[in-house]
Parts: sequence; C-alpha cells; structure tokens
Amino acid sequence: MKHWLMKSEPEAFGIDYLARAPRATAVWDGVRNYQARNFLRDGFAVGDRAFFHHSSCELPGIVGTMEVVRAGHPEPKDPRWCQVEVRLLRKFAHPVTLTALREHERGPLKDLIVLRRGNRLSITPVTAAEWKFIHRLARERSA
Repeated sequence: MKHWLMKSEPEAFGIDYLARAPRATAVWDGVRNYQARNFLRDGFAVGDRAFFHHSSCELPGIVGTMEVVRAGHPEPKDPRWCQVEVRLLRKFAHPVTLTALREHERGPLKDLIVLRRGNRLSITPVTAAEWKFIHRLARERSA
C-alpha cells in the first residue's frame, strides 16, 4: 500500500463535499499537471491511502484521510488526463495545519514534499513514516 497527499481548494472540492457524496465516494479529477497526472496513472492502486489537504484557503492543512477505491484511469472527457476514485475514511476533528506540519520540517517531516518551497503539486507521495507521524499529530490535536 502506498500513501499520498492530495490537495484541493475547499471551495472547489472540499472534504465536506466528499462526506456528502453517495457512499462518501467521488472521482478525483481535474488534475492538470503532468507529474501529478503520472502519479495518478502509474502510482495509485486500490487500497492506497491519502491525506485530504485543503489548500489556498484561510487555514490550509490536512483535514482527513481517504482510500483509493478505483485506480488511475483516463478522464472520460479528455483521456490525456487521469483520475482516481476515492472514499472518505475519516474527517479529522481538527485539521493538521500547514503551520503545525512546518514545526516538524527539520525532524520527522524533513522530506515531506508539501513543505518544500515552491511545491505546487496537487498530488505527492508520502512515506509510511510520514503517514504515521501525521496521524499522531491528528490524534494529539483531537485530544
């Protein structure tokens, strides 16, 4: 199983939209970056887990977790681009903010791609160690 971080603007597609979708499942599409498209096409598999990250908003950060229920496949309207289908696993009681993640960028999250200056990718891989650490942060924020 691989781990991912998937960013979306909450006004365009937020975690609440996913939570209200039938079976809390929706297509993650509209990605228009070739590197992110390649991750969707070649890297995603059924059962992979992803953090749902709200970006370009008042309080950017990780707001929950998802599971891939359909691997990467071409978008129907433009087969050059790929999409996956995801299902909400958990909405965090409190987001793990980008500020909170940055507090650990010299330690356990030193290689977390979303923290790199200038990173604009909407989809990035996350290591198993980063996944566990961020989950711990989420639990601490909920306590």
